[in-house]
Amino acid sequence: MERLQKAIAQSGFCSRRKAEEYIIQGKVKVNGKVVDILGSKVKPNDTITINGQALVREDKVYYVMNKPKGCVCTSKDEHNRKTVLDYIHIDQRVYPVGRLDYDTSGVLLLTNDGDFTNKMIHPRYHLPKTYIVNLQGILSEDDIRKLRKGLSDGKETFLPAKVYMLETDPTRDRCRFELTITEGKNHQVKNMMAMLGHEVRRLHRKRFGFIEADTLKPGEIRQLKPYEVKKLLYLANQGETK
Repeated sequence: MERLQKAIAQSGFCSRRKAEEYIIQGKVKVNGKVVDILGSKVKPNDTITINGQALVREDKVYYVMNKPKGCVCTSKDEHNRKTVLDYIHIDQRVYPVGRLDYDTSGVLLLTNDGDFTNKMIHPRYHLPKTYIVNLQGILSEDDIRKLRKGLSDGKETFLPAKVYMLETDPTRDRCRFELTITEGKNHQVKNMMAMLGHEVRRLHRKRFGFIEADTLKPGEIRQLKPYEVKKLLYLANQGETK
């Protein structure tokens, strides 16, 4: 037997946190009866419904995409913009692991495993994510020290980051560098640069954990190998102890 919220998350229907909300709101039934107590246990052959929709326990799948610019990381967009799912033609229903901005490209994981998603994106797991940042402006030595120490303006705080300068162009007041962070806050890299008084011109996620997508064309996906999934989970569990 396993906890109801975990069974829902592992089905790929939603995250565990969202499953808990559905349970508390009385929207979940097990074998036809409402279950609104967190931690309730279910058996593998129990019938679970959410808002009247039967839960289908799917085989877990894991993909990496080289996300192109000009699309959003949602299943449907209210402004009718292209979504990452428009590039995918597979039998399973999957969703993005976290988000990249509309104009950000690079490594994006996709899955139908809610438990895996939670471990990949929750801040407490400290999974490193590396970006190539094209900046309007040039980072000073003081900027770099602040990034490595951790930024704070009294309202927002960011954990220490790794910075590796790739090139500077003083004639156009621009630079390009690698930035590795261990959080996943909304618009984090852009907000970090704004805190230093700089504007991001282009943003590309080069690496998620150890996963890269350099061999994939923009919009292309590949299935993660079993050892890659295991290693990502191992890194997340190791990061939780920090």
